[in-house]
Amino acid sequence: MAYDEGLAERIREQLGERTGLTEKRMFGGLSFLLDGNMTVGVVGDELIARVGSDHTAQAVARPEARPMDFTGRPMRGWVTVSGPTLAEDAVLEHWIKTALAFAGTLPPE
Repeated sequence: MAYDEGLAERIREQLGERTGLTEKRMFGGLSFLLDGNMTVGVVGDELIARVGSDHTAQAVARPEARPMDFTGRPMRGWVTVSGPTLAEDAVLEHWIKTALAFAGTLPPE
């Protein structure tokens, strides 16, 4: 599956020059890792964001988000954000900041 390179570039711009940031092809898309921990990614034209198990219910309460589900079973602590809503920079920024905040609580891998 291809991923939206334009969305990936917008994510790169918002992530900036953070120490410990790497990119890796995963899930048929592109993932961004902070200190080895997956944070956000692009699959097709959608964003996946790691929000943590304790924040999943709050995250999916937003209209643009749903539980991340590749296999028929949702992945705990992850959400998928609808592609069309990501056209708004504020929406993309919200999810990147949310994911970075959670990833910052994890030990480096």
